[in-house]
Amino acid sequence: APQFSGLLGTVYRRGNLSFTRDGNSLLSPVGNRVSLFDLKNNKCETLPLATRLNIVCVGLSPDGSLAILIDEEGAALLVSLIGKCVIHQFYFHKPVHSVSFSPDGKKFVVTKDNLAYLYHAPGKKREFNAFVLDKTYYGPYDETTCIDWTDDSKCFAVGSKDMSTWVFGAERWANLIYYSLGGHKDIIVACFFEENSLDLYTLSQDAALCVWQCDTELDGLKPMPPKDTAKEENAGENDEELLEEPKGEEIHGKAHLNEQETREKVKYSRVAKYFFNKEGDFNNLTSAAYHKKTHLLVTGFASGVFHLHELPEFNLIHSLSISDQRIASISINCTGDWIAFGCSGLGQLLVWEWQSESYVLKQQGHFNSMVSLAYSPDGQYIATGGEDGKVKVWNTSSSFCFVTFTEHTSGVTAVTFTSTGYVVLSASLDGTVRAFDLHRYRNFRTFTSPRPSQFSCLAVDSSGEIVSAGSQDSFEIFIWSMQSGRLLDVLAGHEGPISSLSFNPMKCLLASASWDKTVKLWDMLDSWRTKETLIMNSDVLVVAFRPDGKELAVAALNGQITFWDHENAVQIGSIEGRHDLQMGRKELDKITAKQAAKGKSFTTLCYSADGQSILAGGLSKFVCIYNVKEQILMKKFEISCNHSLDAMEEYLDRRKMTEFGSMALIDEGGGGEDGVAIPLPGVKRGDMSYRHFKPEIRVTCVRFSPTGRSWAATTTEGLLIYSLDSGLIFDPFELDIDVTPSNIHKTLRQKEYTMAIIMAFKLNEKKLIQEVIEAVPSSEVDVVCSSLPDLYVEKLLEFLASAFEISCHLEFYLIWAHKLLMLHGQKLKTRSVKLLPVIQFLQKSIQRHFEDVSKLCEWNIYNIKYALAISQQRGMKRLAEETSVDEEELDSDSDYLM
Repeated sequence: APQFSGLLGTVYRRGNLSFTRDGNSLLSPVGNRVSLFDLKNNKCETLPLATRLNIVCVGLSPDGSLAILIDEEGAALLVSLIGKCVIHQFYFHKPVHSVSFSPDGKKFVVTKDNLAYLYHAPGKKREFNAFVLDKTYYGPYDETTCIDWTDDSKCFAVGSKDMSTWVFGAERWANLIYYSLGGHKDIIVACFFEENSLDLYTLSQDAALCVWQCDTELDGLKPMPPKDTAKEENAGENDEELLEEPKGEEIHGKAHLNEQETREKVKYSRVAKYFFNKEGDFNNLTSAAYHKKTHLLVTGFASGVFHLHELPEFNLIHSLSISDQRIASISINCTGDWIAFGCSGLGQLLVWEWQSESYVLKQQGHFNSMVSLAYSPDGQYIATGGEDGKVKVWNTSSSFCFVTFTEHTSGVTAVTFTSTGYVVLSASLDGTVRAFDLHRYRNFRTFTSPRPSQFSCLAVDSSGEIVSAGSQDSFEIFIWSMQSGRLLDVLAGHEGPISSLSFNPMKCLLASASWDKTVKLWDMLDSWRTKETLIMNSDVLVVAFRPDGKELAVAALNGQITFWDHENAVQIGSIEGRHDLQMGRKELDKITAKQAAKGKSFTTLCYSADGQSILAGGLSKFVCIYNVKEQILMKKFEISCNHSLDAMEEYLDRRKMTEFGSMALIDEGGGGEDGVAIPLPGVKRGDMSYRHFKPEIRVTCVRFSPTGRSWAATTTEGLLIYSLDSGLIFDPFELDIDVTPSNIHKTLRQKEYTMAIIMAFKLNEKKLIQEVIEAVPSSEVDVVCSSLPDLYVEKLLEFLASAFEISCHLEFYLIWAHKLLMLHGQKLKTRSVKLLPVIQFLQKSIQRHFEDVSKLCEWNIYNIKYALAISQQRGMKRLAEETSVDEEELDSDSDYLM
């Protein structure tokens, strides 16, 4: 079964960004998942694990092997970044604000409420409990906001909303157990220690920076003299058994100390205070990062501006506006060259190289939800359209968006590729259908209707010449020519809004669905006459043709999927899918999920590449795959387990109900990040008109890849891709007792290559098949290909397509593919419909290599031409010099003879 393989379309939601140890990869929280952006190899992958709610903070261990992911309610996952799996789960009982590992990797600090908790970091060996509490630190009066460690892991600093910063000793030092620093008039946003020092920088939300100097070096911290505390410890242990949550050793800090308590203790003094806001332009500081080796301070503001300063002199290096929304998170890589910025308002992720002043990465998802998607014919690209009016094209192998078209002025309702794969078409509510060129990245055609109308659906025929779009308000279908851009025809006949259009892949036939409970079939060759009208029991929401064009699937408002033989206008099957959709209950719903499901239905359909199954999705967290022939549910995919979204739970939680109604009616989220704070009468902070809302989980569009290896769905979470290529599954084919790895190796040694290949395919172990094929000498490929049975030719082509994705033996595999297609081409042609996904998969793999290699070759040709031109120029120069020398010699000889 396909497994989750990637999340596209969303690059950052909220939480802190973290660079990996080598500084080449970036870890970004995306809702309840985490994406790893490999900036050197230009790839992105989403880890195959998820928390229950949105992730708010990520702690990365110094060696880069472990990460702690903590969600909105304080549930934590300990994750191995090497094995990409969950090692341990832990619950902190309350929301956590930040988490940070010590530089030596032995401890980590978690801040929640007004406390800081010091834990022993999980080790390399297996442990029964990976989270062991060491100490609990008391001190701040309000919530804690940020953490920073000294380089030798002896002390850490914690910032708080009560405008104070506290320095705590990770061990009980005789001259530093805790120290409180004031000096600010607003919430502390960040605090940073200087390199190998206790000197501290603190930054507050009102854009002020305080520089604190310590009178003691790190080496001057004295250990506490050992006490006879065995009895006390035993007493403490017995008490802890009775407590629900052990607190470890408690350290209570006091803000105001008398002279006796401060004697022979570490002292801090404020050396300087700097302000970022010049000439009264008030701008909240929202995030900051500091690189200790280069003394580089990066600060982000609510207006989307960031500043680079050199400390401690506070010299401005440069300032730039990268967004019009607040910068939520900043991170600097280990070398100090790259700075990552996350803007949660727009879902932007940027990596900026400050020395060359250029972008290393610039990605942004759709601002509102995605509505539609389409695969390119070779399965290499995916186009998505969103309610924000943007059309984005994503690369499936790298998971990056490489072009965004912003010409539409309203929400995009449908996108599709033409059969060439180089043109993307999109329909919008702004009354236009636009065609975009993927060679020059421009909008080269705009199709409009005589009277402005909102287009709800779109279809293009198999030749790519005829474009059709259905209208929501005038109940008409418009037909344009791609070549001339002229309106060819307007098809009238429906009595309700057009909900879906689909061209038959094999014939000149257009199917249109409408809310008037009919599906009409229009014949293009017979001057667009209605060939057939299929009457349904309910409003029709979506139609889809099978890839061979012989069957039509229709989903209606009553939750039924019906299958039609459109040639004879006969219904050949139906699926009652309403119960499989399994609706969730929204927080403010007055009726149960079971009752609400009676009015729900599938809103998107798609046949698999071989036409044997059908994908269906709707307003729920499930995508269903049905077998068309047997009309049974094969598998149900739960696309999200994120309870930060609405309509996730089937039953309402009684604890959230009061006698006055649901607690969800209380709007706690007003005023942006920190809520509308009104500490005193007449004092207001924040935007009083701001409203907090929960997005509802839904699947807006599902599509199968033409390669048949994966399928994609646009959801509230983003664009999810499920692929067959991930995971280890033992799936033998026609296996018998003699087919074993040792027997295969024996056959290979005897140079019986064809037999070895057949045996390897019977065992169906990918590594073994690769070993056998790579053992065949290139001179023998022709003979082996000609003696292979037809069944194994198909399997070998499929293997070659997947091998191209990962192997470096490009020429060797190209010889195999060439020989197979040349020798078995005619036989394969007879089964072309069944084999089409495999051939498209092969084409996609070869095309990708062609693009990469052709770029290199062009670059090399240019370099060789340049080198030749320079050498010719130098040769000419040398020749000219030699001739001038010869002339001079001749002149001198003639003078001598005279």
